[in-house]
Amino acid sequence: MKKLIRFLAVLTLLTFVISCACMKDKNTISGKVESIEKGKDGYTAKINTNKNEVYFATISIVNLGGPQNFKQLKVGEEVSLKGEIWKTDTEKHIKVKEIVSVK
Repeated sequence: MKKLIRFLAVLTLLTFVISCACMKDKNTISGKVESIEKGKDGYTAKINTNKNEVYFATISIVNLGGPQNFKQLKVGEEVSLKGEIWKTDTEKHIKVKEIVSVK
């Protein structure tokens, strides 16, 4: 009986780890920078995705892990961003943890 409980616990843990690994791509957005609003230690970029969704991306030195990872985006650039996504009643936001690409 103890072996069965251990097996089920390990199986549950593996399922959780695999599901978390698969969710990483869901926290990535790609699109065009529409506007930029400067802030205290960074800025908020309005991103229009390929699916015509608008996200407000909070990009700061602290959230990116330091000044070496910080980049100043420009209006018109195509970007791919990773981070924590949340929604309000009328807006979608992402707290950027990584700037994946800029074109």
